[in-house]
Amino acid sequence: MTLRHVLAWWHAWLSDGPRPTAPSRAASRAAAMIGRHPLAADVVLAVVAAAGTLPQIYYHATHPDPQFGLLVLFSALLVVPLSWRRRFPVTTFAFAAAVALAHWLAGVQVAADLTLLIYLYTVASRCPMRVAIVAAGVIEVGALLVAVRRPETGLWAGTASWAGTFVLLSAPVVAVLTLGLSVRYRRSALHALTQRAAQQAMIAAAAERARIAREMHDVVAHSLSVMVTLSEGAVRKQAAEPHRAGEAMRQVAVTGRQALGEMRRLLGVLHTEEALADRRPQPGLAQLDDLLDQVRSTGLTVTSAVTGVPTAMPPGAELAVYRIVQEALTNTLKHAIGPRRVGVAIAHRPGSVTVEVHDDGAPAVGRPNTGHGLAGMRERAAVYAGTVSAGPDPSGGWRVRADLALPVEAVAGGTAR
Repeated sequence: MTLRHVLAWWHAWLSDGPRPTAPSRAASRAAAMIGRHPLAADVVLAVVAAAGTLPQIYYHATHPDPQFGLLVLFSALLVVPLSWRRRFPVTTFAFAAAVALAHWLAGVQVAADLTLLIYLYTVASRCPMRVAIVAAGVIEVGALLVAVRRPETGLWAGTASWAGTFVLLSAPVVAVLTLGLSVRYRRSALHALTQRAAQQAMIAAAAERARIAREMHDVVAHSLSVMVTLSEGAVRKQAAEPHRAGEAMRQVAVTGRQALGEMRRLLGVLHTEEALADRRPQPGLAQLDDLLDQVRSTGLTVTSAVTGVPTAMPPGAELAVYRIVQEALTNTLKHAIGPRRVGVAIAHRPGSVTVEVHDDGAPAVGRPNTGHGLAGMRERAAVYAGTVSAGPDPSGGWRVRADLALPVEAVAGGTAR
């Protein structure tokens, strides 16, 4: 971890926003790994629980005890089912409770009884509350049986009264029940929030499609207007200047192919009918300098580089490039910590264009690589069979990269010119 990361963490810790730390990220990775391998995690838990019973087993093994065999048997019967506690929470709990009752009837004190708390937690965190309360009641009955017997020697020797023993045994039961119910409710709340976020993402995607549809309407309308004008001119010049009329018709064909490509992309876009009073010409590559100047006015040093030979991009593709750059710069201003420089690079290649926006800001805690902004960029890129990626750059800072494929007719038109 570099000094920049430490300062970023300290700044986030002092702020009012969320303050995840490096240990929490490690805990999240560990939780994700446990979620992918639950059986292996439970086997490890069973091994740890078995290790906890070894001192008692060792003590009775080194001292004459006629019940040593029963002690080992009951300990194993309580520990081994931990490996299946997630798949069968109620079944394993019932089995462990039956084993506990059996060794109580046999008069054997088993340290592995502590595993009953693990079984109770599993039931409370994965089953309805009524089931968890019943399970806790079963353990309370067992605690009462142990307290009433209260042997003069052994684990509970010296306790003032059976009531004190019962209270002592009930405290961890109540604590584990509360913890399990809290985890269950938190899991349910997170599931509900995840579903709500998914619904909001779908709504945002639909809204973005509607916005793209409105923008593309202007592009297609412009193309059709150009085609009509060129066609009328070609008709008037056909007799006097057939060469110019032919050039005009060739341009009509190029424009028509571009408009047809835009219309095909619109077929899969859902849009809503809204008032068109606020329609205005959409920006393109020519307006990028004005956009960069706006960002420079905030104090950032903004550099731009264009490589390759630009082709005649469709207006819709230019608009997509413009919006992607705009959203990436907005993310830099909103989420980066202490950025000083941001670079915009556009690489033109035959049949494609690549856009990269890279800033040197510290990776702010909670800096999104998902959300409505990135969803919008991906929707725009998808219209041109493109992809968008965003995330920390190995050299530092944050990088957004978009690759767009240009229609064949656009490449051909640009080459002809």
